Amino acid sequence: MKDTLQKLNVLKLPWPADWQAIFGRDRALILEIGFGGGAFLRHLAHRFPEHNVVGIEISNRCLTRAEAMIAREELTNTRVVYAMAEAALHHLFTPTSLSQIHVNFPDPWFRTRHSHRRLMQRDTLDVIVNRLQPGGLFYLATDILEYAEMSHELLAETPGLDNVLAVPWAAELPERIVTKYEMKARRDGRSCYYFAYRRNQQPPPAMTAVQELPMPHLVFHSPITLDEVEASFEEKQFQPIAGTYIHFLRPWRSDRHILFETHIKEPTIEQRLALTLSLRHDGHYTLQLSTLGHPRPTEGVHLAVKLLGDWLLALHPGSETLVIKLQEDT
Repeated sequence: MKDTLQKLNVLKLPWPADWQAIFGRDRALILEIGFGGGAFLRHLAHRFPEHNVVGIEISNRCLTRAEAMIAREELTNTRVVYAMAEAALHHLFTPTSLSQIHVNFPDPWFRTRHSHRRLMQRDTLDVIVNRLQPGGLFYLATDILEYAEMSHELLAETPGLDNVLAVPWAAELPERIVTKYEMKARRDGRSCYYFAYRRNQQPPPAMTAVQELPMPHLVFHSPITLDEVEASFEEKQFQPIAGTYIHFLRPWRSDRHILFETHIKEPTIEQRLALTLSLRHDGHYTLQLSTLGHPRPTEGVHLAVKLLGDWLLALHPGSETLVIKLQEDT
């Protein structure tokens, strides 16, 4: 294995990912969500050598350490990806493509106003069930009793999963390693709660297929100048449809271009990107998605281009749309 692995990112991989090409072999997939220090990821790699093991994480430090471990120990059946759990589950995996999913000690997000960030939510659990193959296993571990109780209620109301245990959760699971985090939790007097569920034969929750749209594009004529556009800009926030938030933060100016820094949060993906307004040599303007940072042209991006385009056109009564390439529903 190469000393330096190609870094994988949910925004740069194909949707869904071609795991056979990534691993160089077609094997059953195991997913660990939030692998932290990587000890459990290593455990999975050694325990299931005939499987392909994928770890997802958002901590760059954890990703760098795991990549170094994978290269050093030549774990050819293991790769790690920068991704939020929801983004990975929705965009990188297809229905019934996973044989196991492991969630170890997720952030409990104690405050009520942060509860929507908890991993164990109905929407996320539904996509977990959809991605598991029949007979596939879902494991959850937490050291927070309230989180265990909340998770038990959610899992008990999930018809696609059957509890493997005779009790709602166990104090330990056979063949499971004890990670540094778990040892510290026990030294600090905290109990650990372990769940094990199996995907049954019931039809999984239906999931809308995630589609990557064509690049959005708008050409218009306007007597307004780039200086006037820049001077007129004010930070703006929109919620054009449920679950989608668009935030235009600030403009960045060059001779013939304005780059609008934009934050777009959708139910399955969050992106920080730039929309570019360019003054063409024929005197018309083009508004499009900048290629900086490998943005993905999702529905939210099309909505952002439409909203920004509407604002630009409204700046002068003489503005006229010439070409519009946006998703029809926007």
